[in-house]
Amino acid sequence: MNIGLIVLGMLGWPQIVLIIVAILILFGGRKIPELMKGLGSGVKEFKDAIKEGEEGSDKKAE
Repeated sequence: MNIGLIVLGMLGWPQIVLIIVAILILFGGRKIPELMKGLGSGVKEFKDAIKEGEEGSDKKAE
């Protein structure tokens, strides 16, 4: 089974709201956009690295 589905199955709306409130308290409203921008760029770099790895393995197979 996928562990992500199991974890998401355990979280209900009250827990999600509590997590969001805790994040707002810890980081404040001004830091949230910066954190999301950093997270987005990290995901983009990860996807680019995966693409480069796949292209490199295709070239080696030829």
